[in-house]
Amino acid sequence: MRRPEQGPWPYLFLAPAMVLFTLFLAVPIGYTVYLALHRTRVSGLGLGKGARREVYVGLENFAAALADAELWAGWLRVLGYGTLVLVVMLGLALLFALLLDSARVRLARFSRIAIFLPYAVPGVAATLLWGFLYLPSLSPIRDVLDVDFLSATTVTYSMANVAVWGGTGFNMLALYTTLRAIPRDLYEAARLDGASELQIAIRVKIPMLTPAIILTTVFSIIATVQVFTEPTALRPLTNTISSTWSPLMKVYRDAFVTGDLYSAAATSIVIAAIALVLSFGFLRVVRDRAFGEG
Repeated sequence: MRRPEQGPWPYLFLAPAMVLFTLFLAVPIGYTVYLALHRTRVSGLGLGKGARREVYVGLENFAAALADAELWAGWLRVLGYGTLVLVVMLGLALLFALLLDSARVRLARFSRIAIFLPYAVPGVAATLLWGFLYLPSLSPIRDVLDVDFLSATTVTYSMANVAVWGGTGFNMLALYTTLRAIPRDLYEAARLDGASELQIAIRVKIPMLTPAIILTTVFSIIATVQVFTEPTALRPLTNTISSTWSPLMKVYRDAFVTGDLYSAAATSIVIAAIALVLSFGFLRVVRDRAFGEG
């Protein structure tokens, strides 16, 4: 039987999405790759027509980025920061999701909104709000705790607190939505077998949540690798955060402070590649448990 011809309509419906994808994703990525493969060469004193030329340099910018000690120092800081954020944020998200899914929970709707609400606050605004709470001259917390939250030894924890405060609600909602999709008959069967609520959570809910936990972990890894808002917004309040504290801050400095767009483009591609390796490496390690693949 001959299939009817579809005509141009499917392509017309896809056209707006394809145009947006091309303009705001494909073209910027392509231009970034172009910049990463070029550099400006200056001849003589750099004066006059033709004294500055854009030339193809191949992988020279990538080699310089990989050999940059500042970049790897930033990665080490982000590694410590990210480990702290991932463990605390995803742990709290899982705990809140399990508590809200409990049969004995009260005020569940209000609790969901209250936990999710910080995620709706823009990152810059949230960081500045916490920054004022961290300032020794303004913070009411200093009246209770004699801790300098912006010192060299505590500033990483202060930034991690902002990220955890803002990201827990989103991950909680993703996990809670998955829990609500699990058939309730499984819980009833477990209760008939004498399982307590804690045993149901550990032996039934968490194993069935494993794919959702893994996906939220991957998204959180990508977001952590790209940390920029928290250190940048807190930097004017303290001298313990350098302009290259995170890899993306170094890209910003190279591109918009020193004006070296070529190095910034190469570094941004290196960051994207490392984020890709970390994400897919994590998925490869846990894919058996998550998706039943060998």
